[in-house]
Amino acid sequence: MKLRNAMFATAVGFSLAGSIVLSMPAWSAEQSVQVGGAAMYPSKNIIQNAVNSKDHTTLVAAVKAAGLVDTLEGAGPFTVFAPTNKAFEKLPAGTVDTLLKPENKAKLTAVLTYHVVAGKHSAKELMADVVKGHGRATLTTVEGGMLTVTETTNGHLQITDAKGDVAMVTIADVNQSNGVIHVVDTVLLPG
Repeated sequence: MKLRNAMFATAVGFSLAGSIVLSMPAWSAEQSVQVGGAAMYPSKNIIQNAVNSKDHTTLVAAVKAAGLVDTLEGAGPFTVFAPTNKAFEKLPAGTVDTLLKPENKAKLTAVLTYHVVAGKHSAKELMADVVKGHGRATLTTVEGGMLTVTETTNGHLQITDAKGDVAMVTIADVNQSNGVIHVVDTVLLPG
């Protein structure tokens, strides 16, 4: 009797578990990466994921102000080096407020597109390019500038712009339906 009750309880448990799994959204079973306290799902696009990251509220506000939402929701693929709020805070006082003004939309767009590269470049691919390039790989941004990728002594990716400013990749390979995000700790400014 006890064995039959245990088997019945197990069968009911599997049945309930099965119905719970079936009623959950498809994205819940995806391999996600946590960024800014939120899961980033590979089936969602760059904007759909970024708006949920509490570490990227400044970036999202800037993308909206620059009118780049539709672009970053598009098919891509894009590689985005996404500065955190703390990265924006490292800029001189008033820089972000100035860039967000409507009359500075072109400058803001240049700053944002300086962090975007056409194509999907995973950390593994970037590291392979660094090896092929004898310690460095060069990427052309959507803005038209050049970024140099190198590997640090502890195996992390480092992004250096033409002026010598450096951004460290703090979270790599946040896959999106239309590309990949690499979170960075510094805002790089063109020109």
